[in-house]
Amino acid sequence: MASQDITQRFLFENADVRGEMVSADQSYREILAKHDYPEPVKALLGEMLAAAVLLSTTIKFDGLLILQAKSEGPLSTLMVECSSDQAVRGIARYADDLQEGNLTELMPDGVLAITIDPANGQRYQGIVSLEGGSLAAALDGYFANSEQLPTRFRLQADGRIARGFLLQALPADRQLDPEDRAATWQHLNVLADTLTAEELIGLDNATVLHRLFHQEDLRLFDAQVVRFECSCSAERSSNALVSLGKDDLLALLQEQGGRIEVDCQFCNARYEYDADAIEALFSAVDEHARQLH
Repeated sequence: MASQDITQRFLFENADVRGEMVSADQSYREILAKHDYPEPVKALLGEMLAAAVLLSTTIKFDGLLILQAKSEGPLSTLMVECSSDQAVRGIARYADDLQEGNLTELMPDGVLAITIDPANGQRYQGIVSLEGGSLAAALDGYFANSEQLPTRFRLQADGRIARGFLLQALPADRQLDPEDRAATWQHLNVLADTLTAEELIGLDNATVLHRLFHQEDLRLFDAQVVRFECSCSAERSSNALVSLGKDDLLALLQEQGGRIEVDCQFCNARYEYDADAIEALFSAVDEHARQLH
């Protein structure tokens, strides 16, 4: 399959079911390039990346979706942020002695948080246990238990490319009979379950959909671009320091030998501040306050 970073929706014309497929290549590699992750972490972070993009397409919002798994195990954190226009960044935290293992082994008794942080409006968060042996199974369970539309995930990543596949039932429109809707949902899921990991990783979207659903009346929409983008900036770094207060910041400056370094965990960008820079920050704050009055 050609290198690509896209997410692409498809719709069954005669059924109340939609789907989405995501492929992350360059964006996935850019995330991995920032840290020297072990192979199991690379794979799970890729699955998390694909899942976050898929989730972002199921919700109408303008802002940020944050998918984060936490545990007390050797893999303590997996986190991916995906904006409403599919800009992504991600990070993992793990023990130095981490060994090979699946999600359950590396993140025992873990929890998965799905957070929607809209540009305008109230922040929302849903939490589910990391059960079922895989991230896809945990997400299936989240939708099954949260009274949302039935949803199925397939996720695959190998440290080179991350792929995701989603089927989701829609509110009754084309099929009004509940038994017909249930039968169609089961039929499409049986077909989707025949997709192998090798096919999901190796085939383009159109080929996968033809392989699975060539007897169905299906519409494939235009692809949307997925890209790596870190939202850190000098301005955000400065605002975080100002929030500490001038006295505490000057004390920290002295402790750090006259220079404060703020590192972005996602992209490894570094923002440095000396005494003159600190004074300039608070002079700007004072000037802004005077203008308001």
